[in-house]
Amino acid sequence: MDGGWTAPSAIERELYEAKARGDWAAYLDTLARSQLFLAQPRARADAEPDTVRFYPTPHNALVVHTAGTLPVPTPETVYESQSLRWFAKVWAPTDPAYLAVNPGTPCEAYLTTTPADVARWRAHAETATTYGLAENRVHALFTGGPLHGPVAHGLAVGGHLAVTNREFWNALAYHGNGYQRQRERLRESWDITDRTGWLQTLEALLGARVVSPVWEYALRVRRVLASDFAGPVDVEHWRHAAEAGLRRSAELAAEPQLTPDGVTLAEPRPSAEVEGEIAGVRRLIGRIARYEQRFRADGLLPEDGWVRSALAWDQGRASQMARWGLGARYGTLEDAERGVLRAGEAARGTYRSWEEFSAGYVLGRCLHFDEEEFGDWYTGGLAAHLLLTTDPASPWVNIPWKP
Repeated sequence: MDGGWTAPSAIERELYEAKARGDWAAYLDTLARSQLFLAQPRARADAEPDTVRFYPTPHNALVVHTAGTLPVPTPETVYESQSLRWFAKVWAPTDPAYLAVNPGTPCEAYLTTTPADVARWRAHAETATTYGLAENRVHALFTGGPLHGPVAHGLAVGGHLAVTNREFWNALAYHGNGYQRQRERLRESWDITDRTGWLQTLEALLGARVVSPVWEYALRVRRVLASDFAGPVDVEHWRHAAEAGLRRSAELAAEPQLTPDGVTLAEPRPSAEVEGEIAGVRRLIGRIARYEQRFRADGLLPEDGWVRSALAWDQGRASQMARWGLGARYGTLEDAERGVLRAGEAARGTYRSWEEFSAGYVLGRCLHFDEEEFGDWYTGGLAAHLLLTTDPASPWVNIPWKP
C-alpha cells in the first residue's frame, strides 16, 4: 500500500482504496460514517466549551483528521469530533475553500467547498446507515497503538469497554469522541471534573476499592472452600461457610482489644444488623449461582466453571479510566501508560486467563446493573466476551495472559 504505508485503521484503509480507484463517492461515503476531528486551542475550548471554531491554514484549508491519524495528545491542543453532516449544515460561503482530510498521508484529500460540494456532503451524510466504528467488532489501530507486550496487555484488559463503546482497544494516545465529550463522560458518569478527582478514581479502581467488598467476601469464601476441598462447592455449603465467617467476625469485633492505650472494650453489634448482613450475603450467593448457571449455558464459563473474583470489573474500568483522563487532559500520556500497566498487572495477579478475567468482569457488571433481568447489561457483556475470545484479530487471542 503506497510504498509500504500501513493504514492506521480500517477507516483510513477505506479512504485510501477509494482514492486509489478514483471513487470519490465511496470516499465521501466513508467520511460520512466517520468521526472528523478538528484541532482547537485548549485555552479557547475551555473558555468556550459549547463552541467549535474553524482555524484555516495559510492556504485557506480546514484540516480534519479521521480517528486513526490523530496525533498524540498534548496539553495545548485538543480535538473535537463532528460528522460530515454537521460540516454540511454549518458551512458558510466565507468558510475555507478546502476541507483537508488527513493531509500528509496517502489517504489525504483536499475537498473543494462550493455550495454544490457541500450539498454533495449532505447527500452522502443522509444516506449513511452508520456513524462511528461498527458495532459488535473488535477495532484496532494497526499503527500508532501497541499490539504486543505489557502495555498492549494492559490495554486489552479494557477490551470489554472498547467493544461496548466501539473504540480502538489499543489506543493509548486517546482522544475518545473529542475533548468536550470526554469531559462530559467523566463528569456525568463519574463526577470527575479535575485531575485530582480523576487520580482519586483511578487509584480507587486500581486498588479494588469500587467493587463491592460484599461480593468479594462471598467469592473469596468459595475460593477458599474450593481450594480446601479440591472440587466443586455446593451452594448450601458455601452459604453456611459465609454465614459462619460473618458470625465469627461479629464476635471478634466485640471482644476486648489490646491497644497501645490499654484495653479497649467494644460494643457488640446489634443482632438485627448481623442477621440482616447474613441474610443479604445468602441472597447474594444465590444471585451469583444463578448468573453462573446462565454463564455456563451461554459459553461464558466452561461446564464446571465458576467465577473467582469480580475485581475484573474494577480492573477493566481502570484500564479505560487511565485513557479517559488523557482524553480529558486530566492526565498525561505517561500517566495513562502507568495506569494501563498497573491494570494489567492487577488482572494477572487475580486471574489465570482472559476467559476467567472476562467472566469476572461480566459478573461484576451484572451484579451492579442487571438485577437478574438478563437484559442489555448481560447480553452486551456476553457478546463482547464471545468476540474477544474468538475473533482472530482480538488481542485476547493474540496476547498471552502470562508473559
